[in-house]
Amino acid sequence: MIQTDILVVGAGPAGLMAAIMAARSGCRVILLERACYLGGQLVKQTHKFFGSKAEHAGERGIDIARLLVNDMEQTKGVTTWKNATVLGYYPDGVLTVKREDQFIKVKPKKVIVATGASEKTLAFPNNDLPGIYGAGAVQTLMNVYGVVPGKRMLMVGAGNIGLIVAYQLLQSGVEVAGIVEAGPAVGGYCVHAAKVQRAGVPIYTSHTIQRAFGGDSLEGVTICKLDEQWKKIPGTDQDLAVDGLCLAVGLTPLTELLWQAGCQMVFVPELGGYVPRRTPYLQTTHPDIWVAGDVSGVEEASVAMVEGIIAGLTAAGQLTHLSPQLNKALLEADEQLKALRSGPITAKIRAGIQKALVPFAHQTRLEEVV
Repeated sequence: MIQTDILVVGAGPAGLMAAIMAARSGCRVILLERACYLGGQLVKQTHKFFGSKAEHAGERGIDIARLLVNDMEQTKGVTTWKNATVLGYYPDGVLTVKREDQFIKVKPKKVIVATGASEKTLAFPNNDLPGIYGAGAVQTLMNVYGVVPGKRMLMVGAGNIGLIVAYQLLQSGVEVAGIVEAGPAVGGYCVHAAKVQRAGVPIYTSHTIQRAFGGDSLEGVTICKLDEQWKKIPGTDQDLAVDGLCLAVGLTPLTELLWQAGCQMVFVPELGGYVPRRTPYLQTTHPDIWVAGDVSGVEEASVAMVEGIIAGLTAAGQLTHLSPQLNKALLEADEQLKALRSGPITAKIRAGIQKALVPFAHQTRLEEVV
Protein backbone atom coordinates (compact mmCIF):
# COMPACT_ATOMS: atom_id res chain seq x y z
CA MET A 1 0.00 0.00 0.00
CA ILE A 2 1.42 3.36 -1.09
CA GLN A 3 0.15 6.44 0.70
CA THR A 4 0.27 10.02 -0.55
CA ASP A 5 -1.42 13.33 0.06
CA ILE A 6 -2.87 13.84 -3.41
CA LEU A 7 -3.23 11.51 -6.37
CA VAL A 8 -3.71 13.15 -9.77
CA VAL A 9 -5.15 10.87 -12.47
CA GLY A 10 -4.16 12.06 -15.94
CA ALA A 11 -1.14 14.11 -17.02
CA GLY A 12 -2.66 16.34 -19.67
CA PRO A 13 -2.75 20.14 -19.26
CA ALA A 14 -5.21 19.96 -16.34
CA GLY A 15 -3.42 17.16 -14.51
CA LEU A 16 0.03 18.69 -14.91
CA MET A 17 -1.09 22.04 -13.51
CA ALA A 18 -2.98 20.36 -10.65
CA ALA A 19 0.11 18.35 -9.68
CA ILE A 20 2.40 21.39 -9.87
CA MET A 21 0.17 23.61 -7.72
CA ALA A 22 -0.61 20.91 -5.16
CA ALA A 23 3.10 20.17 -4.76
CA ARG A 24 3.93 23.86 -4.41
CA SER A 25 1.44 23.89 -1.55
CA GLY A 26 3.61 21.40 0.31
CA CYS A 27 1.68 18.22 -0.52
CA ARG A 28 3.14 14.92 -1.63
CA VAL A 29 1.72 14.21 -5.07
CA ILE A 30 1.60 11.14 -7.29
CA LEU A 31 0.79 11.93 -10.94
CA LEU A 32 -0.51 8.99 -12.97
CA GLU A 33 -0.57 8.82 -16.77
CA ARG A 34 -1.67 5.78 -18.75
CA ALA A 35 0.39 6.80 -21.82
CA CYS A 36 4.15 6.60 -22.11
CA TYR A 37 4.43 10.40 -22.33
CA LEU A 38 3.14 13.44 -20.44
CA GLY A 39 1.16 16.32 -21.90
CA GLY A 40 -2.04 14.66 -23.07
CA GLN A 41 -3.54 16.16 -26.22
CA LEU A 42 -1.03 19.02 -26.20
CA VAL A 43 1.71 16.79 -27.64
CA LYS A 44 -0.15 16.56 -30.95
CA GLN A 45 -1.32 20.18 -31.24
CA THR A 46 0.93 22.12 -33.57
CA HIS A 47 -1.33 25.19 -33.88
CA LYS A 48 -0.82 28.38 -31.89
CA PHE A 49 -3.08 29.11 -28.93
CA PHE A 50 -5.33 32.14 -28.52
CA GLY A 51 -6.02 34.01 -25.29
CA SER A 52 -3.63 35.96 -23.10
CA LYS A 53 -0.04 35.54 -22.03
CA ALA A 54 -1.26 33.65 -18.96
CA GLU A 55 -2.73 30.99 -21.28
CA HIS A 56 0.47 30.84 -23.40
CA ALA A 57 -1.08 32.78 -26.29
CA GLY A 58 1.02 32.51 -29.43
CA GLU A 59 2.65 29.26 -28.27
CA ARG A 60 2.02 25.94 -30.00
CA GLY A 61 0.48 23.09 -28.03
CA ILE A 62 3.58 20.92 -28.38
CA ASP A 63 5.70 23.71 -26.87
CA ILE A 64 3.22 24.31 -24.05
CA ALA A 65 3.44 20.62 -23.19
CA ARG A 66 7.21 20.90 -22.88
CA LEU A 67 6.89 23.98 -20.66
CA LEU A 68 4.42 22.28 -18.31
CA VAL A 69 6.41 19.05 -18.10
CA ASN A 70 9.58 21.03 -17.40
CA ASP A 71 7.81 22.98 -14.62
CA MET A 72 6.51 19.73 -13.14
CA GLU A 73 9.93 18.08 -13.21
CA GLN A 74 11.44 21.06 -11.37
CA THR A 75 8.73 21.03 -8.70
CA LYS A 76 9.65 19.10 -5.58
CA GLY A 77 7.11 16.66 -4.21
CA VAL A 78 5.73 15.20 -7.48
CA THR A 79 6.26 11.51 -8.27
CA THR A 80 5.29 10.62 -11.84
CA TRP A 81 4.09 7.20 -12.99
CA LYS A 82 3.81 6.69 -16.75
CA ASN A 83 2.15 3.63 -18.33
CA ALA A 84 -0.09 3.56 -15.27
CA THR A 85 -3.84 2.93 -15.51
CA VAL A 86 -6.25 3.28 -12.61
CA LEU A 87 -8.35 0.11 -12.49
CA GLY A 88 -10.71 0.97 -9.67
CA TYR A 89 -11.75 3.21 -6.79
CA TYR A 90 -13.00 1.46 -3.66
CA PRO A 91 -15.19 2.59 -0.74
CA ASP A 92 -12.23 2.73 1.66
CA GLY A 93 -10.53 5.31 -0.58
CA VAL A 94 -8.02 2.87 -2.07
CA LEU A 95 -7.29 2.98 -5.79
CA THR A 96 -5.83 0.05 -7.70
CA VAL A 97 -3.31 0.85 -10.40
CA LYS A 98 -1.71 -1.27 -13.11
CA ARG A 99 1.71 0.18 -13.80
CA GLU A 100 3.40 -1.70 -16.61
CA ASP A 101 3.58 -5.24 -15.11
CA GLN A 102 2.88 -4.21 -11.51
CA PHE A 103 -0.42 -4.17 -9.61
CA ILE A 104 -0.30 -1.39 -7.01
CA LYS A 105 -2.67 -0.14 -4.30
CA VAL A 106 -2.62 3.59 -3.51
CA LYS A 107 -4.30 5.34 -0.56
CA PRO A 108 -4.38 9.12 -1.16
CA LYS A 109 -5.99 11.68 1.12
CA LYS A 110 -7.39 13.54 -1.89
CA VAL A 111 -7.85 12.65 -5.57
CA ILE A 112 -7.92 14.97 -8.58
CA VAL A 113 -9.43 13.29 -11.65
CA ALA A 114 -8.14 14.81 -14.91
CA THR A 115 -8.83 11.94 -17.28
CA GLY A 116 -9.94 14.10 -20.22
CA ALA A 117 -12.42 12.97 -22.85
CA SER A 118 -12.83 10.43 -25.64
CA GLU A 119 -13.90 11.03 -29.22
CA LYS A 120 -17.49 10.55 -30.32
CA THR A 121 -18.26 8.76 -33.56
CA LEU A 122 -21.07 8.56 -36.12
CA ALA A 123 -23.28 5.62 -37.04
CA PHE A 124 -23.53 5.02 -40.81
CA PRO A 125 -23.11 1.98 -43.08
CA ASN A 126 -19.51 0.78 -43.33
CA ASN A 127 -18.23 3.16 -40.67
CA ASP A 128 -15.67 0.52 -39.68
CA LEU A 129 -13.78 0.49 -42.98
CA PRO A 130 -10.01 1.01 -42.70
CA GLY A 131 -9.32 4.65 -43.50
CA ILE A 132 -11.96 6.06 -41.17
CA TYR A 133 -10.42 7.85 -38.16
CA GLY A 134 -11.22 10.11 -35.28
CA ALA A 135 -9.59 13.54 -35.40
CA GLY A 136 -7.35 12.66 -32.46
CA ALA A 137 -6.04 9.59 -34.28
CA VAL A 138 -5.26 11.69 -37.36
CA GLN A 139 -3.37 14.24 -35.24
CA THR A 140 -1.44 11.44 -33.55
CA LEU A 141 -0.44 9.86 -36.85
CA MET A 142 0.67 13.16 -38.41
CA ASN A 143 2.04 15.22 -35.55
CA VAL A 144 3.47 12.51 -33.30
CA TYR A 145 4.56 9.79 -35.74
CA GLY A 146 4.91 11.72 -39.01
CA VAL A 147 2.53 9.46 -40.95
CA VAL A 148 -0.10 10.85 -43.33
CA PRO A 149 -3.45 9.03 -42.92
CA GLY A 150 -4.40 9.22 -46.60
CA LYS A 151 -3.92 11.02 -49.91
CA ARG A 152 -7.40 12.57 -50.24
CA MET A 153 -9.50 12.97 -47.10
CA LEU A 154 -12.89 14.29 -46.09
CA MET A 155 -13.42 15.98 -42.72
CA VAL A 156 -16.67 15.62 -40.80
CA GLY A 157 -17.30 18.43 -38.34
CA ALA A 158 -16.61 22.16 -38.70
CA GLY A 159 -15.90 22.93 -35.10
CA ASN A 160 -12.46 24.15 -34.06
CA ILE A 161 -10.98 20.65 -34.00
CA GLY A 162 -12.27 19.79 -37.47
CA LEU A 163 -11.07 23.07 -38.96
CA ILE A 164 -7.65 22.90 -37.32
CA VAL A 165 -7.02 19.27 -38.28
CA ALA A 166 -8.20 19.95 -41.84
CA TYR A 167 -5.60 22.71 -42.10
CA GLN A 168 -2.93 20.43 -40.62
CA LEU A 169 -3.80 17.83 -43.27
CA LEU A 170 -3.23 20.46 -45.95
CA GLN A 171 0.10 21.37 -44.37
CA SER A 172 1.08 17.69 -44.54
CA GLY A 173 0.41 17.53 -48.26
CA VAL A 174 -2.94 15.74 -48.00
CA GLU A 175 -5.73 16.85 -50.34
CA VAL A 176 -8.85 17.77 -48.34
CA ALA A 177 -11.96 17.04 -50.40
CA GLY A 178 -14.16 19.10 -48.11
CA ILE A 179 -15.55 19.59 -44.64
CA VAL A 180 -19.02 18.23 -43.89
CA GLU A 181 -21.00 19.99 -41.14
CA ALA A 182 -24.51 18.91 -40.06
CA GLY A 183 -25.31 22.33 -38.62
CA PRO A 184 -26.40 25.27 -40.75
CA ALA A 185 -23.20 27.21 -39.99
CA VAL A 186 -19.55 26.64 -39.13
CA GLY A 187 -19.19 26.01 -35.40
CA GLY A 188 -15.51 26.92 -35.03
CA TYR A 189 -13.72 30.25 -35.04
CA CYS A 190 -13.96 32.21 -38.29
CA VAL A 191 -10.17 32.58 -38.46
CA HIS A 192 -9.80 28.78 -38.73
CA ALA A 193 -12.58 28.47 -41.31
CA ALA A 194 -11.11 31.26 -43.43
CA LYS A 195 -7.73 29.52 -43.61
CA VAL A 196 -9.13 26.30 -45.08
CA GLN A 197 -11.51 28.13 -47.40
CA ARG A 198 -8.67 30.26 -48.77
CA ALA A 199 -6.91 26.99 -49.56
CA GLY A 200 -9.90 26.00 -51.72
CA VAL A 201 -11.53 23.53 -49.33
CA PRO A 202 -15.35 23.55 -49.64
CA ILE A 203 -17.46 23.46 -46.46
CA TYR A 204 -20.74 21.59 -46.84
CA THR A 205 -23.02 22.98 -44.12
CA SER A 206 -26.36 21.25 -43.42
CA HIS A 207 -24.85 17.99 -44.74
CA THR A 208 -24.04 14.62 -43.22
CA ILE A 209 -22.50 11.27 -44.14
CA GLN A 210 -24.99 8.88 -45.71
CA ARG A 211 -22.65 5.91 -46.10
CA ALA A 212 -19.08 4.87 -46.78
CA PHE A 213 -18.06 2.42 -49.48
CA GLY A 214 -15.02 0.42 -50.49
CA GLY A 215 -13.50 -3.04 -50.56
CA ASP A 216 -10.61 -3.76 -48.19
CA SER A 217 -10.43 -0.07 -47.29
CA LEU A 218 -12.29 3.19 -47.78
CA GLU A 219 -12.76 4.29 -51.38
CA GLY A 220 -15.43 6.97 -51.01
CA VAL A 221 -18.40 8.32 -49.11
CA THR A 222 -21.89 9.49 -49.94
CA ILE A 223 -23.00 12.76 -48.37
CA CYS A 224 -26.50 14.24 -48.37
CA LYS A 225 -28.17 17.51 -47.47
CA LEU A 226 -30.28 18.02 -44.32
CA ASP A 227 -33.38 20.14 -43.83
CA GLU A 228 -34.08 22.40 -40.85
CA GLN A 229 -35.25 19.37 -38.83
CA TRP A 230 -31.93 17.61 -39.57
CA LYS A 231 -33.65 15.07 -41.83
CA LYS A 232 -32.27 13.95 -45.18
CA ILE A 233 -33.52 15.85 -48.22
CA PRO A 234 -34.32 13.26 -50.95
CA GLY A 235 -32.33 13.50 -54.14
CA THR A 236 -29.33 15.27 -52.60
CA ASP A 237 -26.92 12.31 -52.46
CA GLN A 238 -23.40 13.13 -53.64
CA ASP A 239 -20.49 10.68 -53.92
CA LEU A 240 -16.98 11.83 -53.07
CA ALA A 241 -13.94 9.71 -53.88
CA VAL A 242 -11.66 9.68 -50.82
CA ASP A 243 -9.30 7.20 -49.18
CA GLY A 244 -9.62 8.77 -45.72
CA LEU A 245 -12.46 10.07 -43.55
CA CYS A 246 -11.79 12.06 -40.38
CA LEU A 247 -14.56 12.37 -37.78
CA ALA A 248 -14.40 15.49 -35.60
CA VAL A 249 -17.90 15.25 -34.15
CA GLY A 250 -17.21 16.06 -30.54
CA LEU A 251 -15.85 14.62 -27.32
CA THR A 252 -17.44 12.98 -24.31
CA PRO A 253 -15.93 13.18 -20.78
CA LEU A 254 -14.13 10.07 -19.49
CA THR A 255 -16.01 9.72 -16.20
CA GLU A 256 -15.91 5.99 -15.42
CA LEU A 257 -13.79 6.49 -12.31
CA LEU A 258 -16.20 9.12 -10.98
CA TRP A 259 -19.19 6.83 -11.47
CA GLN A 260 -17.36 4.08 -9.61
CA ALA A 261 -16.47 6.42 -6.75
CA GLY A 262 -20.15 7.30 -6.28
CA CYS A 263 -19.97 10.95 -7.38
CA GLN A 264 -23.31 12.44 -8.34
CA MET A 265 -23.48 12.70 -12.12
CA VAL A 266 -25.71 14.74 -14.41
CA PHE A 267 -26.23 14.69 -18.18
CA VAL A 268 -25.32 18.09 -19.64
CA PRO A 269 -25.29 18.17 -23.47
CA GLU A 270 -23.51 21.54 -23.49
CA LEU A 271 -20.54 19.93 -21.70
CA GLY A 272 -20.37 16.78 -23.82
CA GLY A 273 -22.44 14.26 -21.84
CA TYR A 274 -22.44 13.04 -18.26
CA VAL A 275 -20.32 15.17 -15.93
CA PRO A 276 -19.92 15.22 -12.14
CA ARG A 277 -21.82 17.68 -10.01
CA ARG A 278 -19.27 19.96 -8.42
CA THR A 279 -18.76 23.25 -6.64
CA PRO A 280 -17.45 26.28 -8.56
CA TYR A 281 -14.02 25.22 -7.29
CA LEU A 282 -14.24 21.73 -8.78
CA GLN A 283 -14.86 19.61 -5.68
CA THR A 284 -17.34 16.85 -6.50
CA THR A 285 -20.07 15.54 -4.22
CA HIS A 286 -17.47 13.07 -2.95
CA PRO A 287 -15.61 15.07 -0.28
CA ASP A 288 -12.18 13.75 -1.33
CA ILE A 289 -12.46 14.00 -5.12
CA TRP A 290 -11.88 17.00 -7.40
CA VAL A 291 -12.06 17.23 -11.19
CA ALA A 292 -10.27 19.39 -13.77
CA GLY A 293 -10.22 19.61 -17.54
CA ASP A 294 -12.46 17.86 -20.05
CA VAL A 295 -13.69 15.27 -17.55
CA SER A 296 -15.66 18.10 -15.93
CA GLY A 297 -16.95 19.39 -19.27
CA VAL A 298 -15.36 19.59 -22.71
CA GLU A 299 -13.68 22.97 -23.29
CA GLU A 300 -10.38 24.38 -24.55
CA ALA A 301 -6.94 23.35 -23.26
CA SER A 302 -6.50 26.87 -21.85
CA VAL A 303 -9.50 26.29 -19.58
CA ALA A 304 -8.12 22.88 -18.57
CA MET A 305 -4.86 24.43 -17.37
CA VAL A 306 -6.65 27.03 -15.26
CA GLU A 307 -9.00 24.42 -13.81
CA GLY A 308 -5.92 22.38 -12.90
CA ILE A 309 -4.60 25.34 -10.88
CA ILE A 310 -7.90 25.72 -9.03
CA ALA A 311 -8.33 22.00 -8.33
CA GLY A 312 -4.71 21.58 -7.22
CA LEU A 313 -4.83 24.51 -4.82
CA THR A 314 -8.29 23.90 -3.35
CA ALA A 315 -7.59 20.19 -2.79
CA ALA A 316 -4.24 21.02 -1.19
CA GLY A 317 -5.90 23.76 0.85
CA GLN A 318 -7.84 21.13 2.77
CA LEU A 319 -4.59 19.44 3.79
CA THR A 320 -2.22 22.35 4.38
CA HIS A 321 -2.23 26.10 4.89
CA LEU A 322 -1.84 27.95 1.60
CA SER A 323 0.74 30.72 1.55
CA PRO A 324 -0.35 34.30 0.70
CA GLN A 325 1.32 33.86 -2.68
CA LEU A 326 -0.70 30.72 -3.47
CA ASN A 327 -3.89 32.34 -2.17
CA LYS A 328 -3.26 35.12 -4.67
CA ALA A 329 -2.64 32.57 -7.43
CA LEU A 330 -5.97 30.92 -6.64
CA LEU A 331 -7.87 34.19 -6.76
CA GLU A 332 -6.18 35.12 -10.04
CA ALA A 333 -7.02 31.71 -11.55
CA ASP A 334 -10.66 32.17 -10.61
CA GLU A 335 -10.77 35.53 -12.41
CA GLN A 336 -8.86 34.08 -15.35
CA LEU A 337 -11.40 31.27 -15.72
CA LYS A 338 -14.27 33.75 -15.72
CA ALA A 339 -12.54 35.77 -18.44
CA LEU A 340 -12.00 32.68 -20.61
CA ARG A 341 -15.70 31.90 -20.41
CA SER A 342 -16.94 35.42 -21.06
CA GLY A 343 -18.54 36.53 -24.30
CA PRO A 344 -21.17 35.07 -26.63
CA ILE A 345 -19.06 32.18 -27.95
CA THR A 346 -18.96 30.47 -24.54
CA ALA A 347 -22.59 31.18 -23.59
CA LYS A 348 -23.43 27.51 -24.10
CA ILE A 349 -20.61 26.45 -21.79
CA ARG A 350 -21.74 28.86 -19.07
CA ALA A 351 -25.28 27.49 -19.29
CA GLY A 352 -23.99 23.93 -19.03
CA ILE A 353 -21.84 24.69 -15.99
CA GLN A 354 -24.86 26.09 -14.15
CA LYS A 355 -26.60 22.75 -14.68
CA ALA A 356 -23.61 20.87 -13.25
CA LEU A 357 -23.09 22.93 -10.09
CA VAL A 358 -24.16 21.45 -6.77
CA PRO A 359 -27.07 23.23 -5.06
CA PHE A 360 -26.09 26.68 -3.84
CA ALA A 361 -26.50 25.72 -0.17
CA HIS A 362 -23.67 23.21 -0.54
CA GLN A 363 -21.29 25.48 -2.44
CA THR A 364 -18.13 26.74 -0.84
CA ARG A 365 -17.23 30.37 -1.33
CA LEU A 366 -13.71 31.10 -2.52
CA GLU A 367 -13.19 33.27 0.57
CA GLU A 368 -13.69 30.16 2.70
CA VAL A 369 -11.23 28.16 0.59
CA VAL A 370 -8.41 30.68 0.92
